[in-house]
Amino acid sequence: MSIIKQVEGLKPNGHYALAVVDGGRIYVSGQFSVSLENGEKVFGTVEDEAKRVLSNIDKILKAAGSSAAKILKSTVYVDDLKNWDKINDIYSSFFKDHIHARTIICVKELHYGFKLEMDVIAGF
Repeated sequence: MSIIKQVEGLKPNGHYALAVVDGGRIYVSGQFSVSLENGEKVFGTVEDEAKRVLSNIDKILKAAGSSAAKILKSTVYVDDLKNWDKINDIYSSFFKDHIHARTIICVKELHYGFKLEMDVIAGF
């Protein structure tokens, strides 16, 4: 097992790993919209947050030797199901022909007031 603690400006804000690599899989912890350069929170529309989260997850996976094209499963936590179509449009644009298992869960609120959080499991 190997642990990824930091990728550029991305690092955990608590007692957890950014990602864990084990058994041919990469487990990426929940990601919010933060700056890759300095780790600062970046708030915006749900589309802006989704684009940044997906891009950051791809960077984390590349640091582990994989990429977003190898995602097997994602879980997306949203604070408003009215954003489903907007998130799905960003997903389609980002992943193009790559389709994986996905769950979207609506929650009352997300930490820091973000509109979405996403974690993924990927292969190599």
